[in-house]
Amino acid sequence: MSIASDRQRLLEVLRQRSFERRKVILASGKESDFYIDCKRTALTAEGHALVGRCLYDPIARLRPEVRAVGGLTLGADPLASAVALTSFLEHERWRLDGLGGAPPVLLDAFIVRKEPKGHGTGQWIEGRATIPDGSRVVVLEDVVTTGGSAMKAIERCRAERLQVVACVALVDREEGGREAIEAMGVKVQALFRREDFIT
Repeated sequence: MSIASDRQRLLEVLRQRSFERRKVILASGKESDFYIDCKRTALTAEGHALVGRCLYDPIARLRPEVRAVGGLTLGADPLASAVALTSFLEHERWRLDGLGGAPPVLLDAFIVRKEPKGHGTGQWIEGRATIPDGSRVVVLEDVVTTGGSAMKAIERCRAERLQVVACVALVDREEGGREAIEAMGVKVQALFRREDFIT
């Protein structure tokens, strides 16, 4: 399967499983007449595979290479898991098939807590131990609305001495979040936009 066909199928599944036309209050506190719950897609077997392949592709193209991916729990958790798994499968395919050139980039996953762990080390970022200080990382987001979740993750990563080089999202609702995140000096890439759901 090509990335283009994977992307098209992912959009179909998101429209079927994750998209609803109804009045809702979003996490940002804003009211909307449509809702996209990407977890309904990302937590299915097919959706997890599609999310991993479609998000891994733009991240693997970043240079210099990225070391890890993650974001604020809970929305980013299945995305980070899917991308990390995809990176390992791509690396193994390259190794086993004896493919030439540089190996595919391996990406570890991390999870940014909303508050520090209440016991033990009191850490903010799960998975931080495998990521060296100064590492280039990508913050993942399921749906960008105001950008609040991604901005919290970016701030926490920076406080933990990680270099956030991009924010990659499944969907940009185009309601100001991209601009807010980019004002922090982090470029946003989204696989899909509002117009992919609202016609």
